[in-house]
Amino acid sequence: MSTSSQPLSRRAFGRLAAGVVGAAGVGALSACSTGGAKPSADTPLRIMAINHVWSQAIQRRTKEFEELIGRRVSMTLLTADQLASSYNVKLNASGTDVDVMMVRALQEQLLFGHNGWLADLSDRVRDTEFNWPDFQKAPREASMTAGKVLSVPVVTERPALYYRKDLVEDLGGPPSTLDALMDAAQRLTDRKKGFYGYVGRGQRSGAVSQWSSFLYSHGGDFVVGGKSGIGSPEALAAYEYYGGLLAKAGPPGATNMSLEQAMPIFAQGKAAFYIDADAIYSSFLDPKVSRVGETIGFAPFPAGPAGARPHNIPSWSLGINAFSLLRDDAWEFIRWAAGPEMSTALQSDGIPGARSSVWSDPKTLASFPPDLAEAMRINAERGLGYDRPRVLQVGRARDIVGRPLVAGILGESVPPVARDADAEFAEFLVRDNRHKES
Repeated sequence: MSTSSQPLSRRAFGRLAAGVVGAAGVGALSACSTGGAKPSADTPLRIMAINHVWSQAIQRRTKEFEELIGRRVSMTLLTADQLASSYNVKLNASGTDVDVMMVRALQEQLLFGHNGWLADLSDRVRDTEFNWPDFQKAPREASMTAGKVLSVPVVTERPALYYRKDLVEDLGGPPSTLDALMDAAQRLTDRKKGFYGYVGRGQRSGAVSQWSSFLYSHGGDFVVGGKSGIGSPEALAAYEYYGGLLAKAGPPGATNMSLEQAMPIFAQGKAAFYIDADAIYSSFLDPKVSRVGETIGFAPFPAGPAGARPHNIPSWSLGINAFSLLRDDAWEFIRWAAGPEMSTALQSDGIPGARSSVWSDPKTLASFPPDLAEAMRINAERGLGYDRPRVLQVGRARDIVGRPLVAGILGESVPPVARDADAEFAEFLVRDNRHKES
């Protein structure tokens, strides 16, 4: 039976989307606890999280939570790939040996919700003291799947315009529109000297999340009325703009550039402008890896034909394993880790959170450069809560959507590639919706 044309069972589709588990994963599968025995007082609350500055900060504070709840906490920090593999193994086996799960609301949550792997938090977030309405609108909406709250955002992210202050003085400051960005980037490019007006992600799948803000600001979207939107005139204009920006003002090899390749080019002073996640700003201020710390500026996402419409996403959130035997204690952890006091403390240390009240508190913004704090605030107000198609098979969708981007960067004619990608994405959405219903 072809998996491309027939609905998959819930468990089989989970394996397909999360990836094949190797021999080490099989060993881990046998270690999963799948029984329903009541946990004892000695059973730890098990938390699995990405190895991230937020998780590291929380891990240093877990003693405080243990004293509050009277239960030991076991927190495991993994890379994104390790985390995905571990979830695939444990959740496919209905494992009870993880309670709190750090997840990406825009990457795996829809699949996990479809498979019944995340507990419904809708009633719990109504706790008055928790103050769910205090979370920013875009990240709050991204936390919902099929009308249910399945996660609570703890780290947010927006695109920032990083620029060289010393190079824009004669331009009247940083560009506030995409047209001005294109003009300035081309004027400042000097390929003979190895200097580029713009650097950014150009890798087929990896560039999609950053391109999303260009798409929205041109008036387009990934899906419109339940159907593919990447063949619209607005999407075509966004493809041609982004591809043209990197083709005319970007470094060679841009189609192979992910965050890891693009970031050092700007950090080493070889580009005038760079748009990427605001969460990486500290890398440009560290003199050990950056030559632009003295001259770097930060600005909001520039306006396109439809205005400035950047993404404002929950890059990482907390959910509860539906098979956990400690769901009440797991919720207490989320209440503590994502509560107003902890959110204030962490954002004061430079970790951008999701609560509106925290963003309106000047004390929490003091650790950010003033122009970055203002750019983050403005982008959060304007932002949409997703930066990729909201589908079950996110990786496959990004690969399809990214194909016209590559064509534009290579200087190829974008319309025919966009038409083909639009047709492919339309067929993909039909299959994806069929899987949702299975």
